[in-house]
Amino acid sequence: MKRLLINGDAHLQKGTKIEYGDEELICFSVTRNGDYHGPRRVQLACIVGVTEEYSTFIEEEYIAHFLETESIDSEDVKIVI
Repeated sequence: MKRLLINGDAHLQKGTKIEYGDEELICFSVTRNGDYHGPRRVQLACIVGVTEEYSTFIEEEYIAHFLETESIDSEDVKIVI
């Protein structure tokens, strides 16, 4: 499980399956920042992981502060479903 900071609007929703790099990940949580104030482009803060990690996310058995974080552009994300 990790946090992706996506620069630009990738049109993601909770539960969307994405392809990033060579991995297929599921968006467990999507937070949209910068609609009215902030950077020129919208930024999406997503918590993503594989299917097996979903129960860990639901039961909050992780510390969000210590998740690995990557900042990417919206063009680097491909929506699978």
